[in-house]
Amino acid sequence: MQRSVSPARVAAALAAALFAPSVLGFGAMFPSFSQAAHPVAALGASGVAHAFAFNLLAFVVPGVLTAFVAQALRMRMTDARFAARLGVQAMTLAALAYAALGLLPLDSTDLLSAASRLHAAVWTLWWIAFVVGAVLLGVGMRGTRHASRSWAVTVCAIVTLVFAIVAPGLVPVGASQRVAFAAWFVATWLIAPPSRGAASAPGSSSTGRA
Repeated sequence: MQRSVSPARVAAALAAALFAPSVLGFGAMFPSFSQAAHPVAALGASGVAHAFAFNLLAFVVPGVLTAFVAQALRMRMTDARFAARLGVQAMTLAALAYAALGLLPLDSTDLLSAASRLHAAVWTLWWIAFVVGAVLLGVGMRGTRHASRSWAVTVCAIVTLVFAIVAPGLVPVGASQRVAFAAWFVATWLIAPPSRGAASAPGSSSTGRA
């Protein structure tokens, strides 16, 4: 019997598949744009050509998809510990904050403007919610058969934290930011629950705390 495809895993894969080509494709439109040196959000800054399309494809739609993944996992976690369930809700908040990066773009004419500061605040909310959610998920799933995958999500969050906050002072900001986003998409894939007929994802009700 053919195994059904998990909508959450399709959503996780689609989120990453939208983000990466968008960054590469839109970046290639501008000869002066450097993938290593320039932040991703520069492609969606106000006043930049095709900014709306970029923000939609790179931030808004992937953010909505990752929120769907987190909520799909939450629906499977009725028997999980409170910390794990709270962690998934925090990761949903991170996904919505990620989508908001495209709704609240940088101001291309003034990086100190209110719009740019609001974008920076949403960026901060994104990585904080991701890190907190991943740690809570790891703690909540300790001692279960899903502990290793949950802690792998936490490792992804730590990578995001390091490359979002520490690494920009050591390596080009564009490169460090892309690593941070890549870790986020890997974590999204890790938490995506499989189809009902497949092995359960972290915290799924079919396995409880076993």
